Amino acid sequence: MMKNKEKIRMKETFGKKKRMYMYAVLFLLLIIYIIALISTPFDVNSSSVSTLDTLRRLFIAPLVEPERYGQYPEYIGYMFETIAIAYAGIMVAAILAVPVGFLAARNVGGRFSYIGKALLNAIRAIPELIFAIIFVAAVGIGPYAGVLAISINSIGMLGKLYAEVIESIDRENVEAIKASGGNRVQSMWFGILPQVLPEFVSYALYRFEIDVRASTVLGIVGAGGIGAPLILATYQRNWEDVGMILVVVVVFVSLIDIVSSSIRKRLV
Repeated sequence: MMKNKEKIRMKETFGKKKRMYMYAVLFLLLIIYIIALISTPFDVNSSSVSTLDTLRRLFIAPLVEPERYGQYPEYIGYMFETIAIAYAGIMVAAILAVPVGFLAARNVGGRFSYIGKALLNAIRAIPELIFAIIFVAAVGIGPYAGVLAISINSIGMLGKLYAEVIESIDRENVEAIKASGGNRVQSMWFGILPQVLPEFVSYALYRFEIDVRASTVLGIVGAGGIGAPLILATYQRNWEDVGMILVVVVVFVSLIDIVSSSIRKRLV
């Protein structure tokens, strides 16, 4: 009986200490927030340009002013370059991610799978914009740097997805090939690839959609595509051109999403 009372007393003491720690942390956070609110300047520098006028120039003028229509072909050309960068990058990544995915899969790479996983984690930790800056410095300004940045960054994500697909395969086909005298390469080629190939293609298509969006940003650092005229028009406060570029980007990304989704539904 005494032991039960001691246990209850210890629990109550521990609960009181826990609540005190929680109140102390909350009080400290409250002090930090108060200091932050007091020390942060909230003054807004008013602009001489009306917000409504800026929105009109950005979203309405590109659609209703006929004199702007002549610039659309130029921006469509930049968008095709952006799509070409994303396409070339995803083609390279979809191929190179296959061996890395096999290495990272536990049921194929075995005790060496941690090497593949570590490599994929390291690649995914670096944004494609950083890769673009590095490759622009290495190979110069142009689409080639964008292709390299897209391909390297996509390998990190596709390799991880490929590895997860490989780890979830049905092992019966593989074991049957091995039992009939097939070697390791034959078991992967005839037992694993037919199972995972449709999902590989589906993931590559999905990643292509993401890469098209990413390629529109890479032009900001000189990696080609529509990003360069977009950032230039933004710096110059030429909101009509910004609006036209956004219209082109939204239309093409929507079309790619529709086509890609229909293809993926047929594959999987």
